[in-house]
Amino acid sequence: MLMPTIFGETFFDNFFENTFSSPYQDAGLMSTDIQENEQGYLLTMDMPGIKKEDVKAELKDGYLTIQATSGSSNEQKDSGSNYIRRERHYGSYSRSFYVGEQMTQEDIKAKFEDGTLKLLIPKKDPSAAVEQKKYIAIEG
Repeated sequence: MLMPTIFGETFFDNFFENTFSSPYQDAGLMSTDIQENEQGYLLTMDMPGIKKEDVKAELKDGYLTIQATSGSSNEQKDSGSNYIRRERHYGSYSRSFYVGEQMTQEDIKAKFEDGTLKLLIPKKDPSAAVEQKKYIAIEG
């Protein structure tokens, strides 16, 4: 059975399209590449349309969390006061990565340029952070 079409697409394709996603998800917002080298790890995160002041990086309990907020509006009006079209999109996005509890804020270097966030996370010796077990002698 053929479905009715509106402007060359079926009505149901438009109805169910992008039900649980946002336009930013399709644009690759916060897509992350991780590269390893001798010194550490380089995280490259895409943030198209995001400004540097809308990005925050926090290190807490061994987790590096990157947060970004965005907002856009698209208004089209006629000469009168009646709205023809108004669209707004505001969102908050977050990604977390476990980097280890021995990592400090001073260890991580971050740079934001042309909609891309780059973070350099050095490798640390995990054995240095592991506490040595001390046994108590039991007599008897």
